[in-house]
Amino acid sequence: MSVLPGGSAGDVAIDWNGRSLTYADLDTAIADWPKQTVHDASDLDVPDALICVFAAARQGAAVRVFDPQARPDRPDIEDGAFLLVGTSGSTGNPRPLARTAESWTSSFGEFTTLTGITSNDRVLLTGPLHATMHLFAAVHALWLGACVTDDVRHATVTHAVPAVLRTLVDHAPLLRIAIVAGTSLDDGARERAHKIRLVEYYGAAELSLVAARVVPEPLRLLHGIDADIRDGLLFVRSPYRVLGTDEWVGVGDLAELRPGGELVVHGRGSAAVNVGGATVVAEDVERVLDAIDGVSAAAVIGTPHAVLGETVTAVIELSTSGDLDAVKAEARRVLRREAMPRRWTIVDELPRTGSGKIARGRVKDSYS
Repeated sequence: MSVLPGGSAGDVAIDWNGRSLTYADLDTAIADWPKQTVHDASDLDVPDALICVFAAARQGAAVRVFDPQARPDRPDIEDGAFLLVGTSGSTGNPRPLARTAESWTSSFGEFTTLTGITSNDRVLLTGPLHATMHLFAAVHALWLGACVTDDVRHATVTHAVPAVLRTLVDHAPLLRIAIVAGTSLDDGARERAHKIRLVEYYGAAELSLVAARVVPEPLRLLHGIDADIRDGLLFVRSPYRVLGTDEWVGVGDLAELRPGGELVVHGRGSAAVNVGGATVVAEDVERVLDAIDGVSAAAVIGTPHAVLGETVTAVIELSTSGDLDAVKAEARRVLRREAMPRRWTIVDELPRTGSGKIARGRVKDSYS
């Protein structure tokens, strides 16, 4: 399957920050892009970065799309490598990854059917291309013949993490589809987006897509994906995995497999907090806190305790109308005792990765 743009010549391919490129313009720009063995799109603006990515595909070359502020080490480029990207860095420093073009494009057909995106849509990106969920969104949209845009008012589709979606829906009147990834969907985001088609997928930079659902259906493994639970942790065998990995890839998430390919993901095993012998999954507590009125975002970590081993600490952003006492009262009502934070810290802004996920490693370094 080709990784080249698929739109009609006169249709708009990219509408970004006042710059508009038709598919004819995009094809010309791709053809004129200088030939190189390895391209680097990391420092380019979105239109030029996408031109660079597709030029690399046409030339049979590789292309780096890294965070300019946190470039991972550059290993030797493996045979067949097309995209050279990095992990999100949500739990530590980003690691370099290399994938073939086919490891993405072979999932495009199923992804299109699942989401309902068409060539008539205007697909809003809500984060930088070095975050692989946004790069995937842009490459898929142009492959399909849709328009990639930063214009919220005219967007019909968006890819976003839940925290971004919660604030976005009020400003995107034409939005009909939202694709959520990066972290599990919380009740607050789901309620805000209840009028549109809401699609959630679970994946990882190392694996691409693993499971997906149209809300409110449960997550189910995609075709061709095998999964196994080992000591409570999820391992995946996938045709979409990056180069140089083992056949079975473990990404460190606590999970359950249920009949019919249903997958329940509880969160990072490394983010589990052991409170007096009871395991508290940080993401579960965060989903509860994120759904409370007055909380803009929350991060949960474990804090060492002399008697219990660890206790739960909540680091939160409050909205302008948020009241900490009211948040605590609601949390106390819905959380079990060991999951209730004993320590609360209010911050102006939590550290985030390029995709908008909370950078848990940085929170833990600062507040544990």
